[in-house]
Amino acid sequence: MTAPASTTDLARDADALVARLIEAYPGEIDRGTARAVHAPGRVNLIGEHTDYNEGFVLPVAIDRGISIVLQPTDDRRVEVTLAETGERGSFDLGAIGERTGSWIDYLAGVAWSLAETGVETRGFRGLLASNLPQASGLSSSAALELAAAFALCGGAMPPVDRMTLAKAAQRAENAYVGVNTGLMDQFASAFGEAGRALLLDCRTLEHRTVALPLDEIALVVCHTGSERRLGASAYNERRSQCEAAVATIAEREPDVTALRDVTPSMLEQARDRLDPVAYARASHVVAENARVLETIDAFQAGDLERVGQLFAESHDSLRDLYEVSSRELDALVEIARATPGVVGARLTGAGFGGCTINLVRRGAVDALREAVLRDYPARTSLTPRVFVVEPSRGADVIHG
Repeated sequence: MTAPASTTDLARDADALVARLIEAYPGEIDRGTARAVHAPGRVNLIGEHTDYNEGFVLPVAIDRGISIVLQPTDDRRVEVTLAETGERGSFDLGAIGERTGSWIDYLAGVAWSLAETGVETRGFRGLLASNLPQASGLSSSAALELAAAFALCGGAMPPVDRMTLAKAAQRAENAYVGVNTGLMDQFASAFGEAGRALLLDCRTLEHRTVALPLDEIALVVCHTGSERRLGASAYNERRSQCEAAVATIAEREPDVTALRDVTPSMLEQARDRLDPVAYARASHVVAENARVLETIDAFQAGDLERVGQLFAESHDSLRDLYEVSSRELDALVEIARATPGVVGARLTGAGFGGCTINLVRRGAVDALREAVLRDYPARTSLTPRVFVVEPSRGADVIHG
């Protein structure tokens, strides 16, 4: 199950959204009281598959996301139309029921989770628009969850702090939708800040913003043209493998409760007792946590060469140890690495399709685009997309 497909820049055009809402629900919409909310997707700079292992992540909320324009109602019915296709989904807040396997589950799950948190919700008639590529690893599901939370509160910020909101959205995906994600995606969509990345300690939930040298480099996303194929079962399998490694290591290291606690020496001492696959998964996570912190240090020191090396190490580890890359992702990374002016390139998101994130010197963006559009189709028979993203603010009201 995936979140809805992308539309166009309609996702950021509040006036056009309201006009489309009126068309979708003739006679039911009051233009004066209609509201619109928006939540960004995210790109993770580094720190992949570390969040559910209580480690560190470095995401950026981006200027692409999901918007819902809505008319709050006094009934308990939620009805949402997709701007892209006209497909309509609905549920009753008084009888949410079991998940259906459709995109509407994300909204229903958030409604259930908000109620569990003690937040009062309202019915609405809504239109949903997205300019995030579907199943791209840019976290359309978390953007949908955060936008849904605002919509379910009448098109306003829910009456809880943003961390509580992010955790409620995560619980919707874990317990209702059935995907055991960590907190990173919802956190980034909730806390995004223009011009900055976000460091999150997934154990303590301490967080801070990190300045990026955006005068020197652009953040460029390259989409493989293939949907991310790391489904719930493969994702949950990797999480279980990490948990198995923790259980084995903890037999002799009782203070270890997550891979966050494991040092390289602990891992080597346990190698003979670990299943080889669990060892490989743990090796990635232990090293990736260290890479996140070293990347921040390198940014602060202005050492872009080191940042690029860390990106390369991360991608190679995800390919060889965590086994979540793909032929298409590897091709994009190889093309980027061969392009002068590209500082670093790696897959971003859960893997198996989707996107790469590239740090590119401002004057080399066109060269990367040209190289990808020229060389990638010949290697994969797929059509890529290349677009610059900007660090963006978190979920918010955009109209009303």
